[in-house]
Amino acid sequence: MKSVTDSQDQLCINTIRTLAMDAVQAANSGHPGTPMALAPVVYWLWNRLLSFDPADPIWPNRDRFVLSAGHASMLLYSLLHLCGVKAVNGEYEQLGQPTVTLDDIKRFRQLESKCPGHPEYRWTSEIETTTGPLGQGVATSVGMAMAQRWMASYFNRPDFEMFSYDVYALCGDGCLMEGVSAEAASLAGHLKLSNLCWIYDNNKITIEGHTDWAFTEDVATRFIAYGWNVTRVGDANDLQMLDRAFGTFQKEMGRPTLIIVDSHIAYGAPNKQDTHAAHGEPLGDEEIRLTKRNYGWPEDAKFLVPDGVLAYFQQGIGVRGAALRKAWMARFSEYQVQYPELADHLYKMQHRQLPDNWDQHLPAFPTDAKGLAGRDASGTILNALATRVPWLMGGAADLAPSTKTRLTFEGAGDFTSENPSGRNVHFGVREHAMGAILNGLSLSKVRPYGSGFLIFSDYARPAIRLSALMEIPVLHVFTHDSIGVGEDGPTHQPIEQLPSLRAIPGLIVLRPGDANEIVEAWKVIIQLRHEPVVLILTRQAMPTLDRTKYASAAGVAKPEGRPDVLLLATGSEVALCVQAHEQLAVEGIKSRVVSMPSWELFEQQSENYKQSVIPSDVTARVSVELASTFGWGRYVGIQGQTIGMESFGASAPLKELAKKFGFTVDHVVAAAKAQIDHVQRQMAASGR
Repeated sequence: MKSVTDSQDQLCINTIRTLAMDAVQAANSGHPGTPMALAPVVYWLWNRLLSFDPADPIWPNRDRFVLSAGHASMLLYSLLHLCGVKAVNGEYEQLGQPTVTLDDIKRFRQLESKCPGHPEYRWTSEIETTTGPLGQGVATSVGMAMAQRWMASYFNRPDFEMFSYDVYALCGDGCLMEGVSAEAASLAGHLKLSNLCWIYDNNKITIEGHTDWAFTEDVATRFIAYGWNVTRVGDANDLQMLDRAFGTFQKEMGRPTLIIVDSHIAYGAPNKQDTHAAHGEPLGDEEIRLTKRNYGWPEDAKFLVPDGVLAYFQQGIGVRGAALRKAWMARFSEYQVQYPELADHLYKMQHRQLPDNWDQHLPAFPTDAKGLAGRDASGTILNALATRVPWLMGGAADLAPSTKTRLTFEGAGDFTSENPSGRNVHFGVREHAMGAILNGLSLSKVRPYGSGFLIFSDYARPAIRLSALMEIPVLHVFTHDSIGVGEDGPTHQPIEQLPSLRAIPGLIVLRPGDANEIVEAWKVIIQLRHEPVVLILTRQAMPTLDRTKYASAAGVAKPEGRPDVLLLATGSEVALCVQAHEQLAVEGIKSRVVSMPSWELFEQQSENYKQSVIPSDVTARVSVELASTFGWGRYVGIQGQTIGMESFGASAPLKELAKKFGFTVDHVVAAAKAQIDHVQRQMAASGR
């Protein structure tokens, strides 16, 4: 790009600022301060440096930009409009139309606008991740940087650099106060992710007031201790120093970089600094006029994009990005010839497809009364799948030996700064950051999983929720799923976690009943493209059911004839219900055991199927689950019986706990009989 005058740069910067002011004012809602203060930073990065083609915002080797300070969304929407970014649909098809029009900006924060209050992935093209909850964006960016490292090690070959992108994340004081950013920064420093740059807006203002009220730490020293390269720009308006800081990052080969940018949220009055305008209130018409006058802008013009601004962005990021993408596509064409299998993998990974014969080596588990733990069966299946799906990778929050999620086949390796080709990721005791990093890996089209104990899903919940909101196929493997943890006691025994995870829209919760159901669960999981999953597994052994006697693991137990009572269960309690079923049969009582590993998948089925499994005319029903009974009423009805946990657990061996809390064959049989008696009394009373 040719050198230009300061006035041309300033015109573009002020266009970003005034679009943000006008949009927030029109919506009577939003955050104008940060977009105004940081306009020079993002302008210089995007129009001068970013490897990004506005005509193809999903080009695989593009630089990633994450607006972790999501409340400053107008900063990004202004850029998307001015850069001429084109829209792409969910099938990766380029639509040829702008992703953000001026009319969208005029309808900022309004229904159906492409400019919602916070950036939303899948809603607006080139939003790399949904942000809003502070700290999530920067933590997610660590996953994006890790994905680049892994993809470069897997796909790059001499003369074929297929992945070399950098990741930039813009954050504020709030992001750095949140604990998730500390977890993520610590891991990024440990992994020496030199392709990662966080830009910290040091404006010393939060919603309550000056940061001195709550945040006085030395951020620079903190990040140096994490192993980061730290540089500073004393004035956000100093384009020369910004260019120098970004250049420092691009030359750094051994550490991630933090650029601390001192900014001042100033408006029409030269010394004014307004906390409310920075964090959630429009400036007001008079203040906007004064500010525009200060910029040398037409005071009454609204949503003005001066002549030449769009063309200037096109000459900058447009020309540069198109050339970079064109060169990459030409390189990929040659790559397809020289490395056809790798090229096929690259294409399939980017389109969330699976390799051919991905299910070739999946195990089938023989009938076994003793059985094996859910976590052990899952570990075997995971390793079988990972040998066929090279971009399936993950790890645990320091619990892989317990969750059985370590990849043990030859060549799996550990993902480290020295060996980015490894597929076992060691997240450390960082559940919250692990969840966000998994999101970043998935957004980069790696197929990630993370694991821990079910009780610690609470630590990862914000990131799990965001994966559901973004509709990305992240897998969370949680073991130690109930009071079956035993002697560890109530601090480690999940009670309310199952129903609370089921409450998250778009999240699939799977709690299989034996080893072969776990095989079926993995088959479902690996083929998903837009749904995150929580796979919940036992620590204790579960009997492997005789599938010649009971239904296939792909279905449910459906004996001939109308049953007298339904026994509904998930996980290890399926075997308990099967035992109760056998005892009831001896007494001449017809029962049907329904394994319900996933309520969400069940609800997606046709009404005919659901009726065939849970007939509405069979009202005698018992649910059995080693968790809170919350939610089971939708299946057993208001008069059905729920056997579950109404309190926290206790510290004792599992057999004692099962007896104390009613998870025994005798208790299930008694509940089934009571249900049948209740229904018969009702029918007699009604004369039926």
